[in-house]
Amino acid sequence: MAINKPTGDNARKGAMKKRTQLNNALTKTSTKRNKKGGQFMAVKKSAKKFKGVRKEK
Repeated sequence: MAINKPTGDNARKGAMKKRTQLNNALTKTSTKRNKKGGQFMAVKKSAKKFKGVRKEK
């Protein structure tokens, strides 16, 4: 998991290992997915990527 210390500085140290993101070619947005079950968790409204989440190959 990512380390979120010290609290209050709004910075994450490292990537989130239990989640991945992929690009949806139809809507041109990023989709976050749970690595354990493969369930989709969230979709970005803009074309930007999720911060601190690994990309799927």
